[in-house]
Amino acid sequence: MRLQKVLASAGYGSRRACEEIISAGRVTVDGIVVRELGVRVNPHTAVVHLDGMRVQLDTSLVTLALNKPLGVVSTMHDPDGRPSLSEFIADREERLFHVGRLDAETEGLLLLTNDGELANRLAHPSHEVAKTYMAELEGRLPHAVEARLQRGIELDDGPVVLDAFRLVDATPQQSLVEVVLHEGRNRIVRRIFEEVGYPVTRLVRTQIGPIRLGDLRPGRTRVLGKTELGSLMSQVGM
Repeated sequence: MRLQKVLASAGYGSRRACEEIISAGRVTVDGIVVRELGVRVNPHTAVVHLDGMRVQLDTSLVTLALNKPLGVVSTMHDPDGRPSLSEFIADREERLFHVGRLDAETEGLLLLTNDGELANRLAHPSHEVAKTYMAELEGRLPHAVEARLQRGIELDDGPVVLDAFRLVDATPQQSLVEVVLHEGRNRIVRRIFEEVGYPVTRLVRTQIGPIRLGDLRPGRTRVLGKTELGSLMSQVGM
C-alpha cells in the first residue's frame, strides 16, 4: 500500500496532506527518511515515524485508558465474583488485556490493549515507564519525612527511590501527596508510606508515561489519541 494512503488511513490527514508531509522529509520507514511518494509499505510490518513519533498503522490494534474504580480487581474475570475489568469493555469487539495492574483498593489509570508488543515492552523493567500517583495519607507529613522520602526508602525486598515527590496539601488530619516512580513492585506506594508511619487512605494513579488520566470518570474508557499512543510507543523504543 502506498505510504501516503497508509498515513491517511491512520488519520493523519487527507492523502494530499500526507503527500506533503512525506515530501517534507518528516516520515521515516524502518529508520530511513522517505521523500518519494510512490513508496509502498506493509502496514502490518513497517515501522513508521512521523516527526520522530511512532505511527500505529495497524488499525486492528487499539489501546484504551480506563479509570478503574475502587473495589475492582485487575483481572478480566474473577473466580470469586468480584467486579472485574471485563464489565467496562463489554461493548468492545477486540479481545483486550490489561497492561500491569492496580490492587482492588487503588483507583485510577489502567491501560487495556490488544497490542502484544506494546504490552510486553510496557511491562519490561528495562523501559522503566514512570507512573504518577496521588495519595491521601493519615496525618500531616512533617518536613523530616519529606526529606527521607526524597533520599529513598529501604523496604524488606530492597530500596526504592522516588523519581519525584510533592506535598500538594496538608491539614492536621491528612496530607495529599504526588509521587512519581518507575517501580512495579506489588503495593509499592502503600508500603513506602507504611514504612514512614503515614498509611495511605486513598490512592489514585493519574499518569503512565505520557498518558494522563485527566477528567476521565471512574468506570469509563477512552481510546488513546494518535499523539498519546505515538509518544507512549516511542518511550518504550517502538
